[in-house]
Amino acid sequence: MYVGTLSFDLLLGDVRSLKEKRSVVRPIVAEVRRKFAVSVAETGGHDLYRRAEIGLAVVSGDTEHLTDVLDRCERMIAGRPEVELLSVRRRLHSDEDD
Repeated sequence: MYVGTLSFDLLLGDVRSLKEKRSVVRPIVAEVRRKFAVSVAETGGHDLYRRAEIGLAVVSGDTEHLTDVLDRCERMIAGRPEVELLSVRRRLHSDEDD
Protein backbone atom coordinates (compact mmCIF):
# COMPACT_ATOMS: atom_id res chain seq x y z
CA MET A 1 0.00 0.00 0.00
CA TYR A 2 1.21 3.49 -0.87
CA VAL A 3 0.07 6.87 0.39
CA GLY A 4 0.83 10.11 -1.40
CA THR A 5 0.26 13.59 -0.06
CA LEU A 6 0.42 17.06 -1.54
CA SER A 7 0.45 20.31 0.37
CA PHE A 8 -0.21 23.47 -1.65
CA ASP A 9 0.65 26.99 -0.52
CA LEU A 10 -1.61 29.34 -2.49
CA LEU A 11 -1.78 33.09 -2.92
CA LEU A 12 -5.32 34.15 -3.68
CA GLY A 13 -6.06 36.87 -6.22
CA ASP A 14 -8.46 39.76 -5.61
CA VAL A 15 -9.71 38.63 -2.20
CA ARG A 16 -10.47 41.18 0.50
CA SER A 17 -12.13 39.13 3.26
CA LEU A 18 -12.31 35.66 4.75
CA LYS A 19 -15.78 35.28 3.22
CA GLU A 20 -14.37 35.95 -0.26
CA LYS A 21 -11.54 33.53 0.51
CA ARG A 22 -14.04 30.77 1.27
CA SER A 23 -15.80 31.46 -2.03
CA VAL A 24 -12.50 30.78 -3.84
CA VAL A 25 -11.13 27.87 -1.78
CA ARG A 26 -14.30 25.78 -1.32
CA PRO A 27 -14.95 25.27 -5.07
CA ILE A 28 -11.32 24.22 -5.60
CA VAL A 29 -11.49 21.68 -2.77
CA ALA A 30 -14.86 20.36 -4.00
CA GLU A 31 -13.68 20.01 -7.60
CA VAL A 32 -10.48 18.15 -6.65
CA ARG A 33 -12.48 15.81 -4.40
CA ARG A 34 -15.11 15.15 -7.08
CA LYS A 35 -12.74 14.82 -10.03
CA PHE A 36 -10.04 12.67 -8.46
CA ALA A 37 -11.75 10.91 -5.48
CA VAL A 38 -9.03 12.02 -3.04
CA SER A 39 -9.17 13.29 0.51
CA VAL A 40 -8.68 17.06 0.38
CA ALA A 41 -9.19 19.99 2.74
CA GLU A 42 -8.04 23.48 3.57
CA THR A 43 -5.34 22.72 6.13
CA GLY A 44 -3.73 26.04 6.98
CA GLY A 45 -3.77 29.79 6.72
CA HIS A 46 -7.32 29.93 8.05
CA ASP A 47 -6.96 33.44 9.46
CA LEU A 48 -5.16 34.90 6.41
CA TYR A 49 -7.53 36.05 3.70
CA ARG A 50 -5.04 36.10 0.79
CA ARG A 51 -3.25 32.83 1.59
CA ALA A 52 -4.49 29.27 1.78
CA GLU A 53 -2.96 25.87 2.37
CA ILE A 54 -4.70 22.91 0.80
CA GLY A 55 -3.67 19.37 1.63
CA LEU A 56 -4.66 16.15 -0.10
CA ALA A 57 -3.98 12.47 0.31
CA VAL A 58 -4.31 9.45 -1.97
CA VAL A 59 -4.05 5.74 -1.17
CA SER A 60 -3.15 3.29 -3.94
CA GLY A 61 -1.85 -0.20 -4.51
CA ASP A 62 0.88 0.91 -6.92
CA THR A 63 3.17 3.90 -7.20
CA GLU A 64 2.46 4.53 -10.90
CA HIS A 65 -1.24 5.16 -10.27
CA LEU A 66 -0.42 7.20 -7.17
CA THR A 67 2.03 9.43 -9.03
CA ASP A 68 -0.43 9.90 -11.91
CA VAL A 69 -3.23 11.06 -9.58
CA LEU A 70 -0.91 13.41 -7.68
CA ASP A 71 0.41 14.88 -10.95
CA ARG A 72 -3.13 15.50 -12.26
CA CYS A 73 -4.22 17.13 -8.99
CA GLU A 74 -1.16 19.38 -9.01
CA ARG A 75 -1.75 20.43 -12.63
CA MET A 76 -5.40 21.20 -11.94
CA ILE A 77 -4.67 23.45 -8.97
CA ALA A 78 -1.70 25.11 -10.69
CA GLY A 79 -3.93 25.89 -13.66
CA ARG A 80 -6.58 27.75 -11.66
CA PRO A 81 -6.50 31.41 -12.73
CA GLU A 82 -7.81 32.75 -9.40
CA VAL A 83 -4.81 31.45 -7.41
CA GLU A 84 -1.05 31.61 -7.65
CA LEU A 85 0.73 28.43 -6.63
CA LEU A 86 3.61 29.47 -4.37
CA SER A 87 4.84 25.99 -3.47
CA VAL A 88 3.93 22.32 -3.48
CA ARG A 89 5.22 19.71 -1.08
CA ARG A 90 4.89 16.08 -2.18
CA ARG A 91 5.44 13.03 -0.02
CA LEU A 92 5.17 9.35 -0.83
CA HIS A 93 4.87 6.75 1.91
CA SER A 94 4.89 2.97 1.78
CA ASP A 95 3.53 0.55 4.36
CA GLU A 96 7.08 -0.80 4.45
CA ASP A 97 8.44 2.56 5.73
CA ASP A 98 9.63 2.62 9.31
